[in-house]
Amino acid sequence: MKDTILYIVVPVYKDAEVIKITGPMFLQQLFDMRDEGLISDKSRILFVDDGSPDDSWGVIKNYTKQDEHYKGISLSRNRGHQNAVTAGMMEAKDLCDITITIDDDGQDDIHAMREMVIEYDKGCDIVYGVRQNRDTDTFMKRFTAESYYKVLRALGAEVVFNHADYRLVSSRVLQEFANFKEVNIYLRGLFPLVGFKSTSVYYDRHERLEGESHYSLSKMLGLAFDGITSLSVKPIKIITGFGFAVALVSFLLLIYSIIIHFVEATPQGWASTACIICFLSGMQMVSIGVIGEYIGKIYLETKARPRYIIRERSWENQDEN
Repeated sequence: MKDTILYIVVPVYKDAEVIKITGPMFLQQLFDMRDEGLISDKSRILFVDDGSPDDSWGVIKNYTKQDEHYKGISLSRNRGHQNAVTAGMMEAKDLCDITITIDDDGQDDIHAMREMVIEYDKGCDIVYGVRQNRDTDTFMKRFTAESYYKVLRALGAEVVFNHADYRLVSSRVLQEFANFKEVNIYLRGLFPLVGFKSTSVYYDRHERLEGESHYSLSKMLGLAFDGITSLSVKPIKIITGFGFAVALVSFLLLIYSIIIHFVEATPQGWASTACIICFLSGMQMVSIGVIGEYIGKIYLETKARPRYIIRERSWENQDEN
C-alpha cells in the first residue's frame, strides 16, 4: 500500500438528503483506491458545511462517529461555494499529500478520482476533471457555459475549458496557493496561475442524485462576473479603447458639422441627435458600472476580511483513532 494520503474535500450546502446517498459512495471509492494500493488508509473524506440551515452538519457528525475516515468542518455562516472549497483545502493542506475537491450531488463521476491519483503518481501536481461533453445540459445552459469559457480566454484569463471545481491538487501546490490572499476568488482561474505540472482527466457528468441545485441564476452570474473581474483587467482596457474611438468619431463629426454649416443649411436632426445621446449615455453608464465593480472589489480587498470562519471541527469533540 502506498503512503500517499488523500483528502476528498466535499462542500455541502442544504444537502442533508443528498449526502446521505453520496457519503457512502465517496467512502467506497476511498476504500477501492486504498485496496488497490493507490492511497494510504490514513486518507479521509472532509465535508465542509457551508452554513447550511438544514441538518447537513448533523448528518456529517453522524458520519464521523460511524467511521474514522470521515471528517467535517462547519463554517460560521454561508460563505459561498468557492470559499467553502477553499476552507476545505486549507484545512487539509498540512494533513495530506493530495486533495480532490468534488461537489456533493454525485454528478461528477467519482471513478475519475482513480485516474487523477494515477496522473499524480506520474508527476502531475494538478489534475483537472474535465467534462467530455454537455449532453445533460439544456441548449441554453450549454451555449452560455461554453461561450463564457471562450470570453474568459479572449480576455486573457487562463482557464481549462469545461472544467469546474473537480480537481486533484498536491499539498505543495496548496502551500503556494495559500499565499494568494485576495478575498474575491475564482478557483478555476487561480490554480493555472500557481503553475506546476498539470494535466486533465475526462469524465461524463451525470444527473443530480437527489433534490435540486441551490446554485441559482444570480449566483451563477455572480460567479461568472467574479471570474472575469478577478482574473482580467481587459474590460477596463476595452472601455478605454472604446472611449478613444468615440472621441475620434466625435472629432470627425465636429469637423463635418462645421463644414456642412458653411456649405449648406444645417438640417434639423432631432431623431438622430436623440439616438446618439441615448447611445453614448447608455455606454457611459455601462462603462461606469464596470469600473465601479473593480473599485468595489478593491474596497473589499483593502478591508482584508477573512474569507471564512470555522465554527466547529468534528474531531475537536471526539477522539480520533
